[in-house]
Amino acid sequence: METLDLKKLIKFYPDRISREMLSDKPEMRIALMCLNAGQKLEPHKAPLRLMMYVIEGKGTFTVGDEKIEADEKTCILCDPMVPHGFEADKGEKLVVMAVVTPVE
Repeated sequence: METLDLKKLIKFYPDRISREMLSDKPEMRIALMCLNAGQKLEPHKAPLRLMMYVIEGKGTFTVGDEKIEADEKTCILCDPMVPHGFEADKGEKLVVMAVVTPVE
């Protein structure tokens, strides 16, 4: 068993997104991404199933052609090879946990 204290893992950088790999196993990868206000993760594709979970803050998520405004405790699911990204465009920091699993 492994316990992760996210409060201790959240960190921000003024010039880039903070990306912390929390778990990197073949069956599931978990990343924690911390964005200062105005920072953005450009939409991109991956051959994996994805769940994006907002830990703190507010932002806009892109999934395919959709724009979703999300705040704390919002979970957004994305199918493989669908463009996805997010940005801290609501004047505050944004912390997102991304969980990806392979497609079988």
